[in-house]
Amino acid sequence: MKLAISGKGGVGKTTIAAGLIRHFADQGYQVYAVDADPDTSLGMVLGLPQEKVGGLRPIAEMREVLTERAGGSGAFFSLNPEVEDLLQEYTIRHGNILFLKMGTVKPAGTACYCRENTVLKAMVDSLILRHREMVVLDMGAGIEHLTRGTARGVDLMLIVTEPTLVSLQTARTIADLARQLGIQRVGFVGNKIRRPADEELIRQHLPPEEVIGMVPFQTELLDQAAGLETQDASVPAGIAELATRIADLAARVPG
Repeated sequence: MKLAISGKGGVGKTTIAAGLIRHFADQGYQVYAVDADPDTSLGMVLGLPQEKVGGLRPIAEMREVLTERAGGSGAFFSLNPEVEDLLQEYTIRHGNILFLKMGTVKPAGTACYCRENTVLKAMVDSLILRHREMVVLDMGAGIEHLTRGTARGVDLMLIVTEPTLVSLQTARTIADLARQLGIQRVGFVGNKIRRPADEELIRQHLPPEEVIGMVPFQTELLDQAAGLETQDASVPAGIAELATRIADLAARVPG
């Protein structure tokens, strides 16, 4: 299954993505962990060796390769660059995790991420997954990745939301755009749940059948988001239950 994780900034999507990646890797899956967020924090939250993450060439720095694969440096470029070999050249392995990052934040006033998004999309599309393989994309905050079609072709769009009206509105907008792109499966995850009223608010404002998980507020998740080591390295229960639901969906994905 190819899984994209999105949501409003600050809702904890990278923490959820890292928890799912670790869980599936622990269960014997080979997981392609794609940091598609220009903030590039997924590697840190995963606890990957920083010297490896820091030394990995991101898509945003593959300037010559991007120009060649995307059809030149003009305003128009091919939407189908040949990129399969980049999966080997620009990934690092950590156990069952294969990690890939898009790049860092560009200076204000510089070019957009059009070319990087094009190559990233082609790389994800080129993956033909075998049994017990998964792709998990930690998308940038908001909806820009959807307006550029980067997430097109994933099997499930997992949208993380906090129990606030602003976050829920963003979640609904992301879901609408995902469906416009042809993404058939959309699932919502409530995060930072502190009380029953939080869960009730989420279920009131989202289609109940599409709410596939609730993750309670937990201090250890804040530590993971900050890149801090915790005494308990296990995946929190809410994320493990969510992973089970996703695995059930994966079993029904054709191919």
